[in-house]
Amino acid sequence: MTIILAVGVTRGWRSAFAGIICASLALAVIVSVLGTSLVEFVPLSTLQVVVGVLLLVFGLQWLRKAVLRAAGLKEKHDEDQIFRDELAELSVVSASGTGVIDWTGFVVSFKGVFLEGLEVAFIVVTFGANSGRLDLAAAGAVAAFLAISALGLILHQPLTRVPENAIKFTVGIMLIAFGTFWGAEGVGIEWTLKEPSIILLAAFYWAAAYVLIALLKRQPELVTTTEARTA
Repeated sequence: MTIILAVGVTRGWRSAFAGIICASLALAVIVSVLGTSLVEFVPLSTLQVVVGVLLLVFGLQWLRKAVLRAAGLKEKHDEDQIFRDELAELSVVSASGTGVIDWTGFVVSFKGVFLEGLEVAFIVVTFGANSGRLDLAAAGAVAAFLAISALGLILHQPLTRVPENAIKFTVGIMLIAFGTFWGAEGVGIEWTLKEPSIILLAAFYWAAAYVLIALLKRQPELVTTTEARTA
């Protein structure tokens, strides 16, 4: 939303909305094609393992950043600064001709929506394919898209009051819990409590993350040492 607002202010709203529409259509095609193929041609156990791994990858990536930010070892996103940077970058680029569409604005808008939306598209496909209800998963993504769009139209400024790190922390926990549950089912593990086990997994990962945050606040050098070993 921050990128779209910057494009609209500096390059024109026509180009910004054109980029949004084209990127959304491209993502819709990816979801429909991949979702249908996974459901029809991939065995359920294999699908559960693949889904579990994908969700773990996304979840761990989000949770790692959220933990580091909560521990004060990584800067939190400053949407005001990002907005100003986008404005400055787009303002110095001359308008490409006098056509109806400003192609610089279109490309920036398309790239922002498509790249950010691609991760959401894979989450929609994995959840929808595993449950057999791709329509519900897609509807959830569309509802979130409309909600954020409405906020952007109402506020008409970067959403600086949205606690982004808290949102990513929560979503990361949820993705890891679902990924663990489905991945384990895919390799033959049966959960005694069935789906309610996901709640227990989320609670466990939530507690573990807060313990890790507390340890990192006391010993921040652990992050530097670990990253140096894996470099």
